[in-house]
Amino acid sequence: MRDALVAAAFRLFLERGYEQTTVDDIVALAGVGRRSFFRYFPSKEDVVFPDHERCLADMTAFLAASADDDEPVRRVCDAARLVLRMYAENPTFSVQRYRLTKEVPGLRAYELSVVWRYERALAAYLRRRFAARRDGTLRADVIAAAVVAAHNNALRSWLRSDGRGEANAAMDHALAYVQSAFGGTPVPPAVEQPEDVVVVVSRRDAPLWRVVQEIESVMGRP
Repeated sequence: MRDALVAAAFRLFLERGYEQTTVDDIVALAGVGRRSFFRYFPSKEDVVFPDHERCLADMTAFLAASADDDEPVRRVCDAARLVLRMYAENPTFSVQRYRLTKEVPGLRAYELSVVWRYERALAAYLRRRFAARRDGTLRADVIAAAVVAAHNNALRSWLRSDGRGEANAAMDHALAYVQSAFGGTPVPPAVEQPEDVVVVVSRRDAPLWRVVQEIESVMGRP
């Protein structure tokens, strides 16, 4: 029933537009009553984001199951990947929702409230992990905001491509910035090896064969 309501809603949103579609239109197409709609969705906005409550619950459970020796920044980055997985499970639906949200100011505001809840879940976990630090609350809030910003950058780039390409690779690249800044010792850059230079000192009047012989000797060639 829940999936049928979502399918009916998006069919009408695409055909008529979001503002022109009512809850009565949705239930009529789905073949159910209004009571059935509101049993699953508190409002018309909620039918646009039907999977976020489940994803938020999964993220909260994932963070709650963390071990004491889990690196906190890596853990919240892994938690953010759960949101990407939700979007990647149904690329067509995710792209349709992205386009619809761009067109409807009310949905953009609703989406911001959803993103804020994810950020608060990440920050709450980090606050517990950094509770012993003098700047623990500040650090937790800054890192949570950075994770969400990196996640959204990669996700929206993938959505703008109509869900083509490798979403996980873009997300790993974005979250690597957060981990390098806050998650312990960053990976050092590759060190360029010095050139192997051979210097031979010879008399100006020495024959060329003698100079070549000295070079070969230094370089270990017979």
